[in-house]
Amino acid sequence: MFIGYLWPTVSGKSHDYTMFKNEFLDNKWVFLETNLMLDLGYLWFEKDFWNDVLWILIPKKKARKSKNNPEPELTLEEKESNKIISSFRIKVENAIGWAKRYWIISQVYRNKFEKFNDNIMEIACGLWNFHLSF
Repeated sequence: MFIGYLWPTVSGKSHDYTMFKNEFLDNKWVFLETNLMLDLGYLWFEKDFWNDVLWILIPKKKARKSKNNPEPELTLEEKESNKIISSFRIKVENAIGWAKRYWIISQVYRNKFEKFNDNIMEIACGLWNFHLSF
């Protein structure tokens, strides 16, 4: 799977969906008539962007354990749906993992140049895309 988009790197701990909102909340038009397949980190996407997207595929999350539901389980249909979604999602994770094989990507790099981390990640992802073209 080709890596088609990279957003700017962020130092420190930051949730994926928070970074996503900061990047796209003012530019919702990007998702007009788009089909999206997301992981569980983007559960609030439906609430924020639902009207701008054709369809969204997000895995079902198992309910929390409670007094009324002491042993929560997903239905067979939900389990099958999650398996289908994960079979597509694993390709994305493998592409990201391949780019992180380079030592400079996976280790802390203390640079003095602004935006240098972005350039390094672009090169690693470009090498992955180049690898796929052969």
